[in-house]
Amino acid sequence: MSAKIRIGIIGAGGNTRGKHIPGFQAISGVEVVAVCNRSRASAEKVAREFGIPVVTEQWRDIIESPDVDAICVGTWPNLHAPLVIAALQAGKHVLTEARMARTLAEAELMLAASRSHPELVAQIVPAPMSLPFDATIMDLLERGELGELREVLLTATNDALADSAQVLSWRQEFALNGKNTLLLGIYYEMVLRWLGQGVTALTADAAIFTTERPDGVGGVRSTTIPESVTVLGGFAGGARLVAHFSGVERTAPRSEIRLHGSRAGLRLDLAGNELWLKRAGAPEKLVEIAPEKRGAWRVEGDFIASIREGKPVQLTDFATGVQYMRFTDAAWESWNNGNARVTL
Repeated sequence: MSAKIRIGIIGAGGNTRGKHIPGFQAISGVEVVAVCNRSRASAEKVAREFGIPVVTEQWRDIIESPDVDAICVGTWPNLHAPLVIAALQAGKHVLTEARMARTLAEAELMLAASRSHPELVAQIVPAPMSLPFDATIMDLLERGELGELREVLLTATNDALADSAQVLSWRQEFALNGKNTLLLGIYYEMVLRWLGQGVTALTADAAIFTTERPDGVGGVRSTTIPESVTVLGGFAGGARLVAHFSGVERTAPRSEIRLHGSRAGLRLDLAGNELWLKRAGAPEKLVEIAPEKRGAWRVEGDFIASIREGKPVQLTDFATGVQYMRFTDAAWESWNNGNARVTL
């Protein structure tokens, strides 16, 4: 590898333009050298904005280029598996946008490819919402502040899909987004960080209320991904998981994770960006996050550090990605099989 680390961008959506490209360009010795987007015009626009020297219409040009050391995949999930696998086979490090893939099967192929190339860094962009609180939550759990964990409640609701006239987005098309349903996998990923384990079985129910939506160009297309989903699951230690996600809730949006223990409960208010602790017999109290414990977005820096220093990927490695894809796959399977119980 050259003294510099040269990054090729495939897919330059909002997160790539807002986070990844500026993040890489802020690191000494890192250059973003090529970009490919859905159209040449959009790729050229990104290149002009960020001073990227090479524009191409073919993603293989970037993956096969000897002048590129690492690939940043910013496409929709439908291309994650083919791009990541091709990049690893070409000897490139890879950072891919979340969700990991469309399905568990695709995610497992990606994991297998990464294990075939252990010398290469393979990283998924992590669920970012809990980053400021992760270390503190894990400390509280490790110290036993909550006692025996009894319930984990995940809630994320809004009215983004309540209007049947709303144009169909890529997030509602199976061909593009696969089995990734609303924020199901993102919230589950955060719980995996804290608990170090996932559920062993689940049952899920879901609904599509608007079966067809305008496609934005004068036609209509089928809606194939649920607009509301509820999951009941169980952890090996006996705690229950209750998860509800909705895009059709007309009341005030909700976004939180609650952990209920025998001694105390934690409530992470993701909308208000606050963590609350309630001990038995005491009022709920705001948890002050120590500055040294407050995490932040460091995705690009972590990726480069893993390349340069051999540091293991923490947020998020492919094995964890497979775990949350297994969860979303199981919820899909349960819903499509009459709310059958699925063992993970």
